[in-house]
This record gives sequence, structure tokens and C-alpha cells, in this order.
Amino acid sequence: MKHLTIAALMASVAGPAFAQDMTLRFQSSDPAGNPNFQLQQQWAESVSEMSDGAIEIELLPVESIVAHNETQDAIAAGILDGHVTDTSYFAGKDPAFGLIANPVGAYGDPQEMLDFMYQGGGKELMNELVNPYGLQFIGATTPGLEAFVSKVPLEGVDDLEGLKVRAPEGLVQQVFAAAGAAPVNLPGSEVFTSLDKGVIDAADYTVFSTNQAQGMHDVAPHPVYPGFHSMPLVEISMNKSKWDSLSEEQQTMLETSVQDFAQMQIETLNEADQEAVEEAKASGEVTVHDWSDEERAKFRQIAQGEWEKVAERSDNAQKVYDALTAYLNEQGLM
Repeated sequence: MKHLTIAALMASVAGPAFAQDMTLRFQSSDPAGNPNFQLQQQWAESVSEMSDGAIEIELLPVESIVAHNETQDAIAAGILDGHVTDTSYFAGKDPAFGLIANPVGAYGDPQEMLDFMYQGGGKELMNELVNPYGLQFIGATTPGLEAFVSKVPLEGVDDLEGLKVRAPEGLVQQVFAAAGAAPVNLPGSEVFTSLDKGVIDAADYTVFSTNQAQGMHDVAPHPVYPGFHSMPLVEISMNKSKWDSLSEEQQTMLETSVQDFAQMQIETLNEADQEAVEEAKASGEVTVHDWSDEERAKFRQIAQGEWEKVAERSDNAQKVYDALTAYLNEQGLM
């Protein structure tokens, strides 16, 4: 389905008619066949069960109504009720969104990110960021720490020197460049072919099991797992006016549903990753590289310098930086 612009859709949005029983329309940033979207559908079903049918979530795949980076505006306008999306898509509005969404190199596992969100001030920061745009942050999830795809052996930071690596624009590219790599901007659809033809040596792509399923290790048999770089924060947020109309019990139920979903998603994809790693090792054609704590710390130190640059770009980004580094220091992760 071709998405329309926000302006075209706003004309067709009726005024809010809000009953106790409601159906909320959320748009995901993942396509329908993606494992993440399939797991998100299970979350939507759980909301119906937990609310005894009082709240139904209609979950739509990416681009169904608006473009992936327009969902925030669509929610504020009442075109959508909520989204399940990578927060970094809104970094153009405030660099703080990019920093809180994926502070490259910060986390060693998903639980560290969730601890920051719920115990280190991340949840409160998210609402400071999204409330002015008419949204309420319900909770966070993540597919997990992404693996790293490479044609050549990588044992640590020094091996990144001169490496032609596919990385998304923004903070991820900044960090890899600072580490000595040569970032290349390519869409995900071109990663396999570019690796195969030698256009790139390595790629920031996704989790190990998906890399394996898509044949990445056939052309890049030196993955780094667990990854050392990227773990996207996926926010579940909704229209703040509609959130405010819910009872306290319903709000708590939604927050609990997201926390339960996050654990389920992380565990499901981690299990798939473990199986894929064993399959890759058993093939005898793939060498899985696991960086030492010292090398991961070196990469994090390089990344921290880039976080500081982002922090200078807005007051909100500085708040995120201060809270994040305070948490990492408290946990002994700096």
C-alpha cells in the first residue's frame, strides 16, 4: 500500500470519539514478513488478552499509512494512535533521539539497555523528548545486540583500520570513522551483493540469526558475535491525549505488556541466534570471533568521543549524554 503524506491524511481525520473500549492503530517500522514484526503482532494480541478485549491494537507494517520517519507526526495529528519504531528515525528533529536510540558501543547486552531505561532515567528522558510532540512513551524493546558481518578476521579495534564497512548515516558512521574504518553508505538491500563483489569488507546489518538466514556468512565468513557496536532501542509510544484518557490501571497494563514483550523478543531472538551460531560453527566454513572485554572497552571509549559531539548539538542531547554516561560509570562499563 502506497503511503500518503501527513498533509493529505490530516484532512480526512475525524475528531476523536473516545470510548472505554477502543481499537488503537499502531504502525511498525518493520515489514510484515520480518521476524520482529511477527513478534510485535504477539504483543498486540497480548494487549487484547490482558485488557479483556477493552483495548485492541491493530498493528500495521512499515509504510502502510505514512513513511517510517513520519509516524511521530501522524500520531500527533491523530492519523495513527501509536508506533513501534526505531527512535533514531527522528534524530533530524533533535539529535537526542539518535543518541538515546543507539549510543553505538554503549551496551554489551539488551538487559543493560533496559536497566538504563527503567532504572537509569531513560524512561523519563524519553517522555521529556516525545511529550512535546504529542506522544507518550510506553516502553522499550530491542531485537538485541547486532552481530557484525565481515569478510576478514577481526579480533579488535586495530583491525578496523581502513576497513570498508557499510554503516548507516549519522552516529554509527561517525564512530566507525573515528575508529579508523572507511564507512560506506548503502541500503540494506545491497549489503549481500556488495560483500560478494568486494565493494565492502564488512557490514553493520542485524542480528546473527537473520544474517545467517539471509546467507551473509556465505560471502562474509568472519562474523563478530556477540556484536560490539549496535543495539537499537525500539520505542512503543502512543498519542498522549489518548494515553491520558486511559485509566491508571490500563496505563499500567500497557507498560507491563511492553516490558513482558521486550523480554520475550530478546529471549526468542537470542535463542535463534544461539542455534544459528552453532549451525555456522558446525559448517566448518564460518569462524565466529568474540572480542575481549578490553577490545570492547576500547571501542566504547572511541564511541564516547562521538557521543560528546552529539551532546553539544542540543540541550536534550546533553541530558541524554549525562544520564547515559552516569549509568555506564555506575555499572563499571566505562
